[in-house]
Amino acid sequence: MPSSTFTALSPESQGSPFWNRLTETMPRAKLDALHLQRVQALTHYAYEHSAFYRRKFDDAGIKPSDIRSLDDFKRKVPITDKSEFISLQQQRPPYGDTIALPLDFVAHHCETSGTTGVPLAIPYSMYDSVRYGESWVYGFWGLGIRPTDTFYFAFGWGNFAGFWSAYWGARRLGARVISGGGLDTKGHIEAILRMKPTVLISTPTFALRIAAVAAEMGIDLSKSSIKFTYHAGEPGPTALPGMREQIEKAWGAKAGELLGIAEVDAMAPGCPLGDGVHVNEMNVFSWSMDPESMQEVPDGEIGENIVTGYGNTAQPLLNYRTHDLVRRRSSCACGRTWSKLEGAVLGRTDFMVTVRGTNVYQTAVENILTEVEGVSMHYELVLTHEEGNDCMRVRFEPEPTVDPSRWKSVAADAQARIHKALHVRLDVVAVEPRSLPRFELKTKRIIDQRPKELRRALDR
Repeated sequence: MPSSTFTALSPESQGSPFWNRLTETMPRAKLDALHLQRVQALTHYAYEHSAFYRRKFDDAGIKPSDIRSLDDFKRKVPITDKSEFISLQQQRPPYGDTIALPLDFVAHHCETSGTTGVPLAIPYSMYDSVRYGESWVYGFWGLGIRPTDTFYFAFGWGNFAGFWSAYWGARRLGARVISGGGLDTKGHIEAILRMKPTVLISTPTFALRIAAVAAEMGIDLSKSSIKFTYHAGEPGPTALPGMREQIEKAWGAKAGELLGIAEVDAMAPGCPLGDGVHVNEMNVFSWSMDPESMQEVPDGEIGENIVTGYGNTAQPLLNYRTHDLVRRRSSCACGRTWSKLEGAVLGRTDFMVTVRGTNVYQTAVENILTEVEGVSMHYELVLTHEEGNDCMRVRFEPEPTVDPSRWKSVAADAQARIHKALHVRLDVVAVEPRSLPRFELKTKRIIDQRPKELRRALDR
């Protein structure tokens, strides 16, 4: 490709934090007007082309013409959940009657990870994949990544949705792509040293694992060609500041992340300020509700994120439950007007436990652990139910440099910090180094050992 392709970008646009200044800084009134037009069009589309939505609307006694405001959409359009889609797909594989396009228009098939249940099949049209890829570019650009960068994907390229959409984003940006599919951790390290990419794409915990294995090989990746690391799939640099510090130190690079939902969109690129993510309001309409009362909560209060995707022509998702607990803000010092989710995901409705009257969320515990000297990034939270109450036990691997004689004191330090911050005592124990499982994709931190009848449905 001629180099002149990239010189069309002016120095001013190259230095801008905005991939699309017009849309990212659009006034709220104009954003809401645009959302209304789009949800009305999407409601008509879903009703006319998806048997699932036609049935949902008819059962609720509404027609697309009843949606005259955003409040109408929130209150009248039925809330949907992944479990419904999975059930229908099992009855009539591969996509049930939720699909809104002929199968001939499905250009790509993926699935959710299915780590806690049956995976959800996700059809993408070519149009969907292009819009999905564009969503990644907002975050890439905001971090400082440009078309002249080279992406290295530490990803296996199976059916799991994973970073397929990030690949679409790299192509949309116009960057060079190197695939690490099929390589083991040492193979990734050797490929990075040989090919000299500037951007690492991986889950955050796998980025740390690669760096740890490299250190064992006597290789300091902070001196490698990598200038940026970009992550998704699990809580990362935005949700866990301690993790960001570890990744940036290990790689000598700037770390960013994106909050995505495989079946919806790469929906929320990280804020350049590093303290949250911004909902991509060109592709997604979202609002927050109380998961118990199902009523909308105002900005600044924690609620479950309910999303509607505009880029899902194959399998539309309207008023879709994410089970993610977020705190929404309507403004940000970075200049973006898109809704901001402080700290990305604060917890999960299905991974919140009430311990002696106190609500305890996974991310809150993780944030504290990252600040405890001697606690490595390898830990798990074990949920049990004893004497009528939910319980959470923290099991962690100490850092390799910590003498075994100090393991108990490190655990006691973590337990004391958790009690001070969350006002609840959790059992914290150290386990042998390398005894917890390692993952290249999503790290499974929650081990739910509660009786099945007490677990809330989780199928993400």
